[in-house]
Amino acid sequence: MTNGPSEKVVASALEAIRRGQKKVIAEIDLPTWYWWGLAGGWIGLGIVSDLHNPWLISAATLAFGAAHASVAHWVVGGRQRSTQLRVSEGVAGRSTPFLIIGCLMVLVAFTIVGAVVDSSNGVSHPVTVASVAIVIVLGGPRLMGVVRRRAEKRLSRL
Repeated sequence: MTNGPSEKVVASALEAIRRGQKKVIAEIDLPTWYWWGLAGGWIGLGIVSDLHNPWLISAATLAFGAAHASVAHWVVGGRQRSTQLRVSEGVAGRSTPFLIIGCLMVLVAFTIVGAVVDSSNGVSHPVTVASVAIVIVLGGPRLMGVVRRRAEKRLSRL
C-alpha cells in the first residue's frame, strides 16, 4: 500500500498554487498608455469643442472614436496588461469591458453636465474646463483594482 503525499507537501503545493493565482490576478489591468491616451484625447476633444467649429468637432470626435475603437478591443478586457501574460476571460471576468465602457459613459455625462454648468456661469472654455481627464487617469487604475478584487473573490470560491 502506497502512502499519499504528506500534509506538509499538500499545504506547500496549495500555497504555491495560491501564489501563482495572485500573480495572474495582478496582471489584470489595462496598459498605462491606454489611460493617458484616453485622457489626452478627452482634453483634445474639449479644446476642439471650445473652438465652436462644427466640422472640426465632428472630425475630431470621429477620429477619437475610431482611434479608441481600434485600440479598445485589444485592451479593454483587462486581459493583456503586458506582453508577458494573457489572462483568461474566466479569471479576468466577462464584465470587465462593460464596466470600463459604462464608466466612460458616466464620465461623458459628467463632462456634458459640467460644460453646460460652466457655460451658464460664463466660463470662457467650458468643455475644456469640464473635461474629466484627470478622473480617467486616476480613476481608471482604481476601477481595475475593483476588477482584480472581483477576480480574487471568484477564485476564492473555487
